[in-house]
Parts: sequence; C-alpha cells; structure tokens
Amino acid sequence: MNALLLAAAVATTAVSDLPQNYTHLIPLSVNGKPSVVQLQLPRDAYLNARSPSLNDLRMFDAHGTPQPFALRQPDAAPTISHRALPVRIFPLMAERSDAPLAGLEVSTASDGRVLSVRLPTQQGAAPAGRTQERLAGLVLDLRQEGLQQAPTVDALHFTLPPGRNTYTGQVWLEASDDLKHWEAIGVAELSWLANASAERLANDKLEFPARQMRYARLSWRSGEPLPFASISAQSPVQGPAAAPLESLLLQPQPGRDPRDLQYSKPAGVTARRVGLQIDSGNMVLPAMLGNYVEVRRTGQFRFEPALHTTFYRLEKDGKSRLSDDIAVPAWLGDRWVLRFDQPPTIKPALRVSWVPATLVFVAGGTPPYKLAVGRDKAAPAERDIREVAPGFTEAELRTLDHATAGPAQEQLEALANAAKRASADNSAAQNRLMILWGVLVLGVALVAGMVWRLLRQAGAGSS
Repeated sequence: MNALLLAAAVATTAVSDLPQNYTHLIPLSVNGKPSVVQLQLPRDAYLNARSPSLNDLRMFDAHGTPQPFALRQPDAAPTISHRALPVRIFPLMAERSDAPLAGLEVSTASDGRVLSVRLPTQQGAAPAGRTQERLAGLVLDLRQEGLQQAPTVDALHFTLPPGRNTYTGQVWLEASDDLKHWEAIGVAELSWLANASAERLANDKLEFPARQMRYARLSWRSGEPLPFASISAQSPVQGPAAAPLESLLLQPQPGRDPRDLQYSKPAGVTARRVGLQIDSGNMVLPAMLGNYVEVRRTGQFRFEPALHTTFYRLEKDGKSRLSDDIAVPAWLGDRWVLRFDQPPTIKPALRVSWVPATLVFVAGGTPPYKLAVGRDKAAPAERDIREVAPGFTEAELRTLDHATAGPAQEQLEALANAAKRASADNSAAQNRLMILWGVLVLGVALVAGMVWRLLRQAGAGSS
C-alpha cells in the first residue's frame, strides 16, 4: 500500500521547470569569464513575479539548464554631500606676476590665524612706490573659527570679481601646515565663457583627493593671475547610509466607500515606503492607509486601517513643500485602501518604493544567460549564499563582477498556458483527490480482506 501511495504522489506532483514555463525572460550580459557574478535584480523581475517571496525566480543558461543563485540585501552606501567653508585670502604682490613664491614672510596670531603675508624684498629692487606691483599668487587660510583641527577639504570653488564675465587660467595648488613646507596637491584649468545672451559656462572648481588642509597657496602657470572675489573650501560630509530604491506609481481605482481609493501593487514588490503623487496646487490630505477585510459572519467587507498620516503639497515663494514618504507594514498584502476624511476631489497615484535585492549566480553554464520569472505556485529555487559562492568574504562579494539586464521579453505562449493552468488546477486537484481516495479505499479493502481471512482461519481452527 505504501508503494501505491508513493507512486500516486509522484505521478500527481511531477512538473517541468523550463524557460518556456515562465511568462517573462530577461536576457543578461556577462563580460569576460567570471565564475560568480552579481546583478541588481531588475525592475522587470519584480513587476512580473507571481510570488511575494520571488519563489518563481529562475536562472537559465543558453541550453535551459538551471544555474544556482542566491539573493542578498544590498549594502547601504553612505551619502556624501558638501558644505562650503569660508576662506581668508591674502594676495602676494611682486614686481613680476611670475615671481617665485618661496620664503614667505608671515605674521600670525597666537592661535595660528594668519594676519599678513608678503613676499621677501628682493636685493636690488627699486624703492617702494617707483614700480607697480602685480599679483603673483594667493595664500589661503582655511582654518575655521572654533575648530582646533584643520578641516577636511576635497575642492576649492572660485568666484570671479564683479564686472568680470570671462576668464581662463591654469591654477596650481599647494598645501602646508606651517606656511614653510609646501606640498603640490592639484592643478585645474579654470574658465568662464559667456555669450551675447549673458549665458555663462563655467569650470570654477579645483578638485583633489580629500585631505586635511590648514593653509594653501595658489600660483599660475598660464593666464593672468586674478584676485578672485571669493574662494570657498568644499568639505565632504558623510550622511547616513541609504540603500538603493526602486519606485512605481500605482493608479487609483474607486473603493467600496466614496471616501476610499484602492491601489493594487505587483505581487513581487515588497514595499518599504509609500507617498502620494500630488503634482500641482496647494493641498493637505489627512488619510488612513489600510485594506478591506471580509467579515465571515455576514460576507461583507470592513475597512481595516494600518496607519494614519497627512499627505500635502504647499507652494510658497515659487518653491514646493512636499510630504515625505512613509514606511508601511508588510502585512497589508497586495490591495491597499486609502481612506480620506471626505471623498477626494482628485485621484492621485500612490508612489511605492522598495529595495531591489542583489542576485548572485554561478556563471558555469553556456552563455547567454536568462532570468526567468512569472509562474504561479512555483517552488523556491534560491540557495544559501554559501552554496553559490563558497569561501567568499563579504568584501569579495561586494566587488564581484556585474552582469547587466536587458528588457523583459514576454512569452505569450507561457501567458496562455498560465491561464489554462489556472483553470485546470481545480480539475487537477480534484483528480489527485480522487486518486488518493481510490488508493485509500483500495488499501482499506485489502486490510478488510486480510482480517476476514484471519477470522476464517481462526474459526476453522477452533472447530
């Protein structure tokens, strides 16, 4: 009887797992011959998946052979912004604009703040007042009031003096901690171009690797030395780590209540944040986000709120102030309801954001590779990362070669088959149930026959 049950189970559960069984194929490009490759899971994979856990995700090679893969959450990269620091400028004057800038005579305060800087008087120079001195260079004091340490800087930003619209020159930058020993750290071609319509194109930054800088010295290798109106130091500021986000606009549908709008998201998207897309006007919209829950006793639906928030868009002085996106719980499902205090006069789209996973796979088959997605009730094929990239450290996983994904290719036959499977699932389930019942009835009959034979033998022996 056990053998019969096993044979029935195998016969009713055996399914094929081939590329043509999935509604969408996404071609991948892999450069070179890497062993393990990473790929940020493309947007098309999420939009066409049938499972919230991406159970219907597969990786195939050119021959349709499945390739092992794992899914990882991407590392959050810190955001880098810049803040402008004021710089004190000290011009270096000489008889010639190309005079050497060595041996500066510097006067500083007790806290290191520069008071004055000038070039040493050269022997044989004409008495003061008989020659016209020219700008030969600039010394910059980057020290910030209230800070003991020198600021970290990775660029200088230049502003032309008033009345000047065009300029071109090559500027060399040196840094020092004591105004005596100088180290060359950067060079840039600064240029400002203007046309008859007063439109200007500017290359007004000198960039270099970030470093602490107390003092700086500028000199010219070409172009006229220029007393800039201002120079600011650009200091990098590391912000909180932010994971990459994908977003999608969900179009509204009428709800069961006049105050409601319904939104349906793709099954494969696990939303992290949502926001209301209000494109114009001044608007404040208090609302509750939730879903409909069926009441078993009556068969009707009631609204189940998950959170309360206020979406808004306000314009002032030509600037728009928008409400931030909000975090959403995972249990909301695929159909969401937004209930307003009153029936809404507009029907805005709902913006959904999620963090795309990083797919790591073994490029061990025959290229080109294809990512397959879109199959109902598929068994999960994802593996543990230690089975896909054994022995790889976290640092090595972050630096794996990248694959690139092309646009998804829709398989019309698979879509038609999926519809047929959906209608055939019920009949198949009934057939399996009938087979199992038949096996059980047959087993019961066999057991009953054995018991009857044993009883007959026992009765004959007693007689």
